[in-house]
Amino acid sequence: MASTEGVKIHPAVDNGIKQGNPGFSGGILTCKCATNPVKVRVGAQTAHNHVCGCTKCWKPEGAIFSQVAVVSRDAVEVLENGDKLQVVNKDAPIQRYACTGCGVHMYGRIENKDHPFYGLDFVHTELSDEAGWSAPEFAAFVSSVIESGVDPSRMDGIRARLRELGLEPYDALSPPLMDAIATHVAKRSGKLAA
Repeated sequence: MASTEGVKIHPAVDNGIKQGNPGFSGGILTCKCATNPVKVRVGAQTAHNHVCGCTKCWKPEGAIFSQVAVVSRDAVEVLENGDKLQVVNKDAPIQRYACTGCGVHMYGRIENKDHPFYGLDFVHTELSDEAGWSAPEFAAFVSSVIESGVDPSRMDGIRARLRELGLEPYDALSPPLMDAIATHVAKRSGKLAA
């Protein structure tokens, strides 16, 4: 078994998973700017919270994974300094709105109405001081951390640490989310009834 000693995943999970509160109704996300920070209200509990190894998601300094969850786009509202937000990559399926001051991604939105996750925004709950957000449930795109510079020889230890934390590692999304994508595609193609 690979050693997990000293393996860091993300500051929000490295000391254990904090359980969410099902009755939690959201909070305020704040960027890292010392003055005039961007503030975004998320007016609902999040779902499918996970750590993500992809190279597109924002990660705090020193973290090899991001932590990201989804919420209905209707629950996301920019409260302050929205003029500082800019889309990182207009060609990406998820339009990630980042603060031009500190670089933090405040939320990601899918504008393509045919996308399986249209209607959901991606948020980083670690940007909130409130406790009660949904707990991380799994690890997505684990192998992708290699693309961001993690030595491949570390992967056994990283996967072992994720399992220790209760975050099953996948090299895609979790099976329920992959099933949702496949169901959407099958309905659009007529293979399943809509």
